[in-house]
Amino acid sequence: MTTPQTPAPHSTPVRPSGGHRTKTPVIAFLGTGRMGGPMAANLAQGGFELRVWNRTTSRTADLARQGVFVARSPAEAVEGAGIVISMMADGPATERAATGPDGFLARFPGLIWVQMATIGAGWSARLALMAARQGVTFVDAPVSGSQGPAQEGQLVILASGPDRVQDVLAPVFGALGRATLWLGPAGDGTKAKLVLNSWLVNLVEATAETLSFAGHLGLDPASIVELLRSTPLGSPYAVQKATTMLAGNFTPAFALKHALKDAELAVQAAHSSGTRLALTEALLPRWRQTALLHADNDLSAVYITA
Repeated sequence: MTTPQTPAPHSTPVRPSGGHRTKTPVIAFLGTGRMGGPMAANLAQGGFELRVWNRTTSRTADLARQGVFVARSPAEAVEGAGIVISMMADGPATERAATGPDGFLARFPGLIWVQMATIGAGWSARLALMAARQGVTFVDAPVSGSQGPAQEGQLVILASGPDRVQDVLAPVFGALGRATLWLGPAGDGTKAKLVLNSWLVNLVEATAETLSFAGHLGLDPASIVELLRSTPLGSPYAVQKATTMLAGNFTPAFALKHALKDAELAVQAAHSSGTRLALTEALLPRWRQTALLHADNDLSAVYITA
């Protein structure tokens, strides 16, 4: 899910990723699923020394064929590494990898821990506190982009954390994305990601409703897509999703279950900050219902029930 970039106040500007790579510590990568697998592969192909772990070992097979070391536990993956990247399904899974019986957090003080999954503001704050207690530097750096950009190394990285780690992480982020935006203290990256994904799910919902509304009025929804495409009203992302909706092509770029999770995290963060996301809250019941049958489809599948 490619999302637009909106620099936060007082943030450093977006700078292109890439450039010459200096000596970088060994990297442990935890979580090699739909997003993490391509990200880890890009690091391996970029010449970084890499150690990986995934709860389902079969998802490390491609990396193993590339000669990447596959560990039997998070702790084994992190042994000898200076940087650990986590790209797990959610906050509880990330915490288990860090602090479970085979966790890494208490065993390797001095690490840089880069948490790149979208796990919510509460979990990011909790993990940052746990890391600080163990002498581990925590960097909150969720990514903006779907599986395609992950494979192509074209993600946008919403990084937040201490200034002192920016130089050592620059080549790592350069292998993963086309741009890195440093937003401030650890946690601000996740906050920005929730803001972007709240906007994204509302845009997809509006697109689905618009096409359904046109059909109920007796119009050809495809003609509305062309109208959107020819005016400033039709953002490229909305037009892309409208096209896939009408084609019935719900091959997942950003799975509905993940979009729903992010929408729920955004609503929770809004409540915690003393505000509400009325539009996002309103779409949740129907999206949950749609996810009962279409959780693994692309989020554009919400058109089916619009």
